[in-house]
Amino acid sequence: MAPTQEQVTAALATVIDPEIRRPITDLDMVKSVDIAPDGTVTVGVYLTVAGCPMKDTIRRDVTTAVSRLDGVTGVRIELDVMSTEQRKTLQTKLRGDRGPEKEIPFNQPGSLTRVFAVASGKGGVGKSSVTVNLAAAMASNGLKVGIVDADIYGHSVPRMLGAAERPTKVEDMIMPPVAHDIKVISVGMFKPEGNTPVVWRGPMLDRALHQFLADVYWGDLDVLLLDLPPGTGDIAISVAQRLPSAEILVVTTPQMAAAEVAERAGSIAAQTHQQIAGVIENMAWLPCPHCDERISVFGEGGGQTVADALTRILGARVPLLGQVPIDMRLREGGDEGKPLVLTDPDAPAAAELRRIAAGLSKRSSSIKGLQLGLAPRR
Repeated sequence: MAPTQEQVTAALATVIDPEIRRPITDLDMVKSVDIAPDGTVTVGVYLTVAGCPMKDTIRRDVTTAVSRLDGVTGVRIELDVMSTEQRKTLQTKLRGDRGPEKEIPFNQPGSLTRVFAVASGKGGVGKSSVTVNLAAAMASNGLKVGIVDADIYGHSVPRMLGAAERPTKVEDMIMPPVAHDIKVISVGMFKPEGNTPVVWRGPMLDRALHQFLADVYWGDLDVLLLDLPPGTGDIAISVAQRLPSAEILVVTTPQMAAAEVAERAGSIAAQTHQQIAGVIENMAWLPCPHCDERISVFGEGGGQTVADALTRILGARVPLLGQVPIDMRLREGGDEGKPLVLTDPDAPAAAELRRIAAGLSKRSSSIKGLQLGLAPRR
């Protein structure tokens, strides 16, 4: 016996759009369902835009979901494209009753997304590797996570995550690619093919950051991480203005030269009135391959030195969140787009990054500053 219309619709409700991360039935992407007496099911599916990069994934997932039903002898998929009006309706549905206004959702009253701006005083300390692996660890623990690759000149997050797809534009919304269950956006996704440099000045950098935060459809994130450029330049200032509630994570290495510049990068919080979540010391030591000793390749104590200095400057305790040992696989995973916390979660560097991520994921139970939507009784 062929399946019923209700059974097919229920199966389609299990198909999640790979970009928006909601059921295609909720997004009005199911155009039609036709069930033949012989059990052949034809499903019409609306794509958000022509040439949708995820159309093959949608076709595969719909076919798989419907094929599982008893009585189905075959599945045919007919793809169509949403009209302008349908896309506008979808945009309004995703952004709520406010419509298509361009506001930064993480600044809105009641936002439960915790935002971390990952900073460093200088390049080469592994800031992007730390960002990507923290995000991957959080996502693997069931959190909804996004990354903004705000290191405009040195964007590397897409490669480290293996995010090869380009964003999809729906009206004036940008759908970010998803890799390892992490939504990610980067200026590198909008460049022409090739390794061409980005030559922008301050106002253009600020505009790009605002578009990444306001135009991208992030959905309901638990955590958003921003991979900042090294130092205290335009982007760091823009983040403080655009996301004043963002908490700063300072990444350094043990040597004093790196610690001194990391201290300067963190002390910007004293001027912007932002909170520092803590300091992460990367490349803390190299485990000896022949014994249980630790080899201090880059010296010792830099992370604690930065944490102590920032504590004095800010007048509030800044903790050393962890010390990540050197592991060649951490670098190799970044080159291959496979974060170490996922490929080898028990490796010493991965275990430390997962421990740090777990600590950062804990949310305070306080309701201070949260709008409760209460009104006086009349």
